[in-house]
Amino acid sequence: MKKFLSILLACVMAFSLVACSTEQASTESSASTEAVVTETENVTEEVTAVEETAEQVTEPATEEAVVEETVAEENKVEYPVTITDQAGREVVIEKEPETLVSGYYISSSLLIALDLDSKMVGIEAKAGKRPIYKLAAKELIDLPSVGSAKEFDLEGCAALNADLVILPLKLKDAAATLEELGIKTILVNPESEDLLIEMIDIISTATNTVDRAEQLKSFITSNKDMLSEKLNGAEAKKVYLAGNSNVLSTAGNKMYQCDMIKLAGGESVSNEIDDKYWVDVDYEQILAWNPDYIVIAAEAEYTVEDVLADEALAACGAVANGNVYKMPSDAEAWDSPVPSGILGSVWLAGILHPDVISSEESDNIIEEFYETFYEFKYGEK
Repeated sequence: MKKFLSILLACVMAFSLVACSTEQASTESSASTEAVVTETENVTEEVTAVEETAEQVTEPATEEAVVEETVAEENKVEYPVTITDQAGREVVIEKEPETLVSGYYISSSLLIALDLDSKMVGIEAKAGKRPIYKLAAKELIDLPSVGSAKEFDLEGCAALNADLVILPLKLKDAAATLEELGIKTILVNPESEDLLIEMIDIISTATNTVDRAEQLKSFITSNKDMLSEKLNGAEAKKVYLAGNSNVLSTAGNKMYQCDMIKLAGGESVSNEIDDKYWVDVDYEQILAWNPDYIVIAAEAEYTVEDVLADEALAACGAVANGNVYKMPSDAEAWDSPVPSGILGSVWLAGILHPDVISSEESDNIIEEFYETFYEFKYGEK
């Protein structure tokens, strides 16, 4: 009997252990299932949060991209397109040019700003002497030269068989000959601020780069407006601009340089000279004008020290007060109608009116321009 009870007790204990194990396993299984569900819910919530954040981040960028794409589409040129160049000639461009020749340093500089330098197959003479090419488009220096306005290589230019040739107004006869050979040619003459903008419009339309040109014109316009606003009411300083050849050469009132001085809050003393080219004057005339400042052209070979040491100018107010400066020429001659010409006014405003335009402000504008349109840092040239 005792043996039977022992066996029965052992069976009961075994059954209890099995039941406990089953219950524990069931409990653990339920806990694991609940943990998995909870973890899944957490992950789902995180994914949803990430997606919502991504939507918040990307939505404005997407809208901006759509706007940019829309503007670019509106500015797209449909060929064939007819343009009127700055000689008044109508030129029909049948298709977007893939190869370009520029026989003028101003149009060459513009082609770089429009991001077209990779399409150039020919360039004006002495390209190696222009710092802007070395800084922004070194490959241009090694391109075939088509000469200059004084010594144009018509045969060499024609041999390049470019889709479009851009020449200065002085080469009107050469343009006519190239057209007879079936080579599309446009003439440019950016001798004033308005003509510079017109040239930008002509070349950008011919080359399907209107969108880029609008950015360039916007930069120019915004800084013109800035100067006009800040210098409103400021006393205009009398400025004598000394030319490249010597101190007795200056700009006539129809030249780009006079516009540059006016925008910078100055008054060119040579405004009374009705001419569109450089003119010669004498010392007596400069002394009679008695300018507050003398500014030497960027590419002049003489120096500020030469002018300050010139005894014939000792009585001139600008010399007596040490107000003689030379236009910078590290990248380009800003006293010429190049795309960067607005920088000449910005720089000069800082000289004439340092209380209104600080040197730091003008430096920042100059840096922004070259980084945006020429892709190099002016301060690290």
